[in-house]
Amino acid sequence: MVKLRLKRCGRKQAVYRIVAIDVRSRREGRDLRKVGFYDPIKNQTCLNVPAILYFLEKGAQPTRTVYDILRKAEFFKEKERTLSLLKN
Repeated sequence: MVKLRLKRCGRKQAVYRIVAIDVRSRREGRDLRKVGFYDPIKNQTCLNVPAILYFLEKGAQPTRTVYDILRKAEFFKEKERTLSLLKN
């Protein structure tokens, strides 16, 4: 099973990458793909929307923290808008 979760990158200041990773891997393990970036100090988020949509369609589950980050970035509203455009 694949999950979308945070991978810590910063040494002194915590900076995280949002990655698609196998459930059995540890937090700092090898990821399948980097799909975003999150800086809690500057409150910046950078998302690769097509990659996230791909993994969610394949059944990947976001962790609670990643889900909250995606919700704050209004990812799910954009997802609904993209799906409605594809249907028409």
